[in-house]
Amino acid sequence: MKSFRFCFLMLTIAILASPALSDLVLSKVDRRIYLTSHIVRISSTVKVENAGPEKESLVLLAFPEQQAKNMAYLMATPHEGKGKVKNPVVALPVEAANPKDMPAALTFYSVSLPKGLAEGDSFTFDVLAVFTHALRPIPEQITQADIQLVLYQDSAHYLSPYAVKVQSLSVKLPDSRIESYTKLENTKIHGSEIKYGPYENLPSFSYSPIAVHFESNLPFAVAQELVREIEISHWGNVQVTEHYKLIHGGAQSKGEFSRLDFLARPNVRGASAFRYLVANLPPRAHSVYYRDEIGNISTSHLRGDSKKTELLIEPRYPMFGGWRTAFTIGYGLPLQDFLYESDGKRFLNITFSSPMVELVIDALIVKVVLPEGSSDISVAASFPVEQWQETKISHLDIDGRPVVVLKKTNVVPQHNQFFQVYYHFSQLSMLREPLMLISGFFFFFVACIVYMHADISISKSSASYLAKQQWEEVQAVIQQVQNIISRCLTTHDNLEASLRDLSRTGNIQACKAARKAADGLLKELSKELKPLLTFLQSSPSAAQVLPKVEELVAKERELQEKVMVKHSTVVDGYEKKLGARDIENRVALQQQKLTALRQEVDDLLEFIDEI
Repeated sequence: MKSFRFCFLMLTIAILASPALSDLVLSKVDRRIYLTSHIVRISSTVKVENAGPEKESLVLLAFPEQQAKNMAYLMATPHEGKGKVKNPVVALPVEAANPKDMPAALTFYSVSLPKGLAEGDSFTFDVLAVFTHALRPIPEQITQADIQLVLYQDSAHYLSPYAVKVQSLSVKLPDSRIESYTKLENTKIHGSEIKYGPYENLPSFSYSPIAVHFESNLPFAVAQELVREIEISHWGNVQVTEHYKLIHGGAQSKGEFSRLDFLARPNVRGASAFRYLVANLPPRAHSVYYRDEIGNISTSHLRGDSKKTELLIEPRYPMFGGWRTAFTIGYGLPLQDFLYESDGKRFLNITFSSPMVELVIDALIVKVVLPEGSSDISVAASFPVEQWQETKISHLDIDGRPVVVLKKTNVVPQHNQFFQVYYHFSQLSMLREPLMLISGFFFFFVACIVYMHADISISKSSASYLAKQQWEEVQAVIQQVQNIISRCLTTHDNLEASLRDLSRTGNIQACKAARKAADGLLKELSKELKPLLTFLQSSPSAAQVLPKVEELVAKERELQEKVMVKHSTVVDGYEKKLGARDIENRVALQQQKLTALRQEVDDLLEFIDEI
């Protein structure tokens, strides 16, 4: 409060030393200050008269320097009056002004009237000024259970370089809970509204400070940075992606946070926090998503009608003063609703700012990504913005897509107006990506066909190719040798089975028949084996494996002889009607040799198979 009084004293000294401007007189001023959110809106209806002989076409608006720093939006429009049919609003030109001999503590803007005012003429117009960060939390730090109190300071008198005949002021608050307010002459309070005035015959630069200290638990949602990317696809879609860095701009939270207390009594143990935000998306918005660095956030609700699509989002945790969060929302829009064509150029017509309700944006960056091949790019906006161009490389791009970047600071919902991006784009450029895809698939399949039909092997006359071919022939012969040996071993097993049947049934004739069949089969296998051995002996490529193959054949023949001797011994014993134990004793030594030979043959087969 002391700093406010000092500023007021310096402002008063500067104002008293300033002369009045021209012969204009403000015959009536009705001023309304809306403190129903953290965005302060001041709406003034001003009736100006010309009391001098010279025509006047400019009206100056004065703001204290500190208030002007927080001003985000200023607009002047002709006053329609009550009961009249509302016509489309045509804003009056407003420009920054620097009149001579005016104090540096004031900031001036000039409003251009539709026509000059002659002596005795009057004109009524409305002025809307929007301010951010104009409400100061008092106290600056609160606990989870405390309510949030804020302070607003202004003047009960309309600050103007012109004399004011009659003026009144009303201050509208969120509710009727008021800690304190400045009481002046003709001050009334009606529920959540404080009225000052009317005051008559005020001199130029009249200033009467007021302060209102009141409760405000409304969301103080401030986006420290918002990056909006609007990507145009001529295949029927406009994709909008918005990256938010959000902070609660109210009184700083101190002490510990209890989620249990918050869930039990959210209106008492978290009155100053906000739990959700509302975004009014354009109608027919589709493919809406809401996520952060962790992933998709399911605490969102979407509903829409023919006029708008409303998205209600909840952060992962309630937002208390000073707490921060970052998230992304995205959605698609039908191209035909936002892209038009005029004078041979296409232009995008879309809103500039965030769809979030009552959101203050400290820094807003809007990126409009145009299709590759766009040229002759220009931007039309109803307020000044920083502008430059970038290039974005995306899928199937060659040179990259031109990106128009617009930047503005201190953005409020009143800035969410339509702006236009004009550009030239050839219809043939739309065929670039499909032709690239078609060509890519075409050449891919051609390459596959060539690969399948072309002989890319090593030359058949080369030594390496011949050696490879010979080794493959050797492998095939060795495989045949292995198969014959395996069949011989199977025949041996059959003979052993016939001996077991003999010991069980005593049928000597059946056993002899099995022996005769085995002899015939083994002779045939021996005949098949001879040419294979001859081939291996004549092939240089088989030199490494030939000794093992010959050893295998020799071992198998020895095994075959031992099996035949055992078979003859057992059959002879049964013919002489010897006992089973006597027969076993006669062949016991033979059986030991058979087992050892069979193991050697199996080991050789395994070794050759590995080669």
